[in-house]
Amino acid sequence: VQLQASGGGLVQAGGSLRLSCAASGSIAAINAMAWYRQAPGKQRELVARITSIGNTNYLDSVKGRFTISRDNAKNTVYLQMNSLKPDDTAVYYCNTFPAPLKWGQGTLVTVSS
Repeated sequence: VQLQASGGGLVQAGGSLRLSCAASGSIAAINAMAWYRQAPGKQRELVARITSIGNTNYLDSVKGRFTISRDNAKNTVYLQMNSLKPDDTAVYYCNTFPAPLKWGQGTLVTVSS
């Protein structure tokens, strides 16, 4: 399965973006899908994950602002990001959890102050 993230862009602080992750194959049998991010000069970190039955878990700094969801019929995972902050600026990637597949290019999110 190959994963392609999209939906990033430039947004002002307080704004919103919705990221999408399209899989080349079925994700229905994949227990957990996740969004990760890597800010300039920092290590990649787990932002949110969702199991096949919809249980979710979030990085503390995004709780209450980000929402992860998945549509197995469309083989797509989403990340709704609201109340964005400059600290959210990063390249965002989707992948499996806990053992990620080959990393795709990701999508750049830039939040201006």
